Amino acid sequence: MASIRHEIVVDARPEAVWAAIADVGAVHDRLLPGRVAATRIEGEVRTLTFPDGHEIRELIVDIDDEARRLAYAVIEGGRPPLNHHHASFQVFDEPGGRSRLVWITDVLPNAHAPEIRIRVERGAEEMKHNLEASAGSVA
Repeated sequence: MASIRHEIVVDARPEAVWAAIADVGAVHDRLLPGRVAATRIEGEVRTLTFPDGHEIRELIVDIDDEARRLAYAVIEGGRPPLNHHHASFQVFDEPGGRSRLVWITDVLPNAHAPEIRIRVERGAEEMKHNLEASAGSVA
């Protein structure tokens, strides 16, 4: 199984970053506006709708406020189709009131790992930009 780990420092307080990550029904507003058009929650399943109408269904596995960790699994609609796709976000304190956002994604088949890595890195940069813009400066 390919495991992709990506870390990024965000110029926003950990509490603010965690609040956005943990708000699982607001991906389209708080984390990836423009990339995600809508988010719908039905029980433990989150559906992300993209601008082209494509949808991905994710099982929200855990939201751990104490550890500031969100775990989820894609259960339908992933592109490319994967046999397994589980991921987690975790928010850590950084000096100066900043945050370290760690995104770990496990996928099968391994052959899709390079494409998924590019998406994770691009998505993390977009989230960083949006989180910093909404939080203002930590200085």
